[in-house]
Amino acid sequence: MKAVLTVNTILYILLVVLYFYQFVYIIVALINDKKKKSSSAYQAKKLHRFAFIIAARNESAVIGNLIKSIKAQNYPSELIDVIVVADNCTDNTAEIARSNGAIVYERFNDILKGKSYALDYAFNNICEEHGSYTAYDGYFIFDADNIIDRNYVREMNNTFDQGYKVITSYRNSKNFGTNWITSGYSLWFCREAKFLNNPRMILKTSCAVSGTGFLINSHIIQKYSGWKFNLLTEDIEFSVVNILDGEKIGYCADAMFYDEQPETFSQSWNQRLRWSKGFYQVMFKYGHELIGMMFKRRELFVSCYDMFMTIAPATLLSVGCVLLNLVFLLVGLTDMEFFKLIFPLAMESIVFGLINYYLLMFMMGIITMITESSKIIATKKQKFISLFTFPLFMATYIPISLVALVKKVEWKPITHCISTSMEDIEIQQQYKQ
Repeated sequence: MKAVLTVNTILYILLVVLYFYQFVYIIVALINDKKKKSSSAYQAKKLHRFAFIIAARNESAVIGNLIKSIKAQNYPSELIDVIVVADNCTDNTAEIARSNGAIVYERFNDILKGKSYALDYAFNNICEEHGSYTAYDGYFIFDADNIIDRNYVREMNNTFDQGYKVITSYRNSKNFGTNWITSGYSLWFCREAKFLNNPRMILKTSCAVSGTGFLINSHIIQKYSGWKFNLLTEDIEFSVVNILDGEKIGYCADAMFYDEQPETFSQSWNQRLRWSKGFYQVMFKYGHELIGMMFKRRELFVSCYDMFMTIAPATLLSVGCVLLNLVFLLVGLTDMEFFKLIFPLAMESIVFGLINYYLLMFMMGIITMITESSKIIATKKQKFISLFTFPLFMATYIPISLVALVKKVEWKPITHCISTSMEDIEIQQQYKQ
């Protein structure tokens, strides 16, 4: 019995200690709110030249709105090019992109599939046409279903001009209020922006890019001769490699874009299964280097530790607590007297763990909603309901993480069909209840 209590206590304490720094992040973000600091306090001395790189596979329903939002930027249009890679498309994505003023590269490759290969194809074409990867000062990486705020490029340029070579931005959602799945994604991304990347930026440690909505200095692309990050989560791999190279990834809180979240559980399952498998891939490939770099270069300790804990399978550690107690119960079945003693302790530990997990996610959702509610496009009722469904959404990562351990996972396209313009977003923001 003492062994059961001891093991459970050690595991719970270990989880708290390892992730306590993220509670510190929350405090830092809340304190900074009171000081009302903003990245817009710095005004760029130079208006840099940028290209938007968009990998699009059968995105005819949404690609036009993204390009229009880019063309409508409060930034000199002659300093912005839009480059679309129509990747293995069987629809008219390429035609729509061209009609909206984009440069289009059509790519057909049934073997090397996925966003990372499309990005590399775009950069290689740019290099061939201009003689260098540095034809632009920087490259924005976006997904076709995104749309961007009118001041997005200007705000990102302010941060870029401060010397950051990789910058991520605020990821909001177009379809928060559709159901518990979309609101779950949306709250998580708002939390990631506000309580992870924001405090990292305040503390001058490194942030991390997440899928879409980030800017890369062309010299970074030149260094790697294109895009050479081909794991299932190429964004996390890119972040880790740059942090290991000593690059400090920045964050611009005032640059907001809107993302479309999967609306069905099957789509969400496939996407997050790929993410989970990708995190394992990054952990196995770079985990030892992150640990080594923590002690090799002291100035990178926090960034490397933070990144290591980001890719670490924390969900599995939580699941391990539950499974361990189930093992104790199974062993106890061989001795009924022992089982009678162990059963209440094991069940108490399992229930305690599940309740704590729900409450932790619930509090995380509440804090995020309180601080970010004005940015979220949803009714008050939808926001309120999401607080209770958010922990359930996060709990679905448990089976996903377990399946990802043993299943071969390949990249699969996500269908996007929400044709929302930036004008629609602005109207919803103005009249939301």
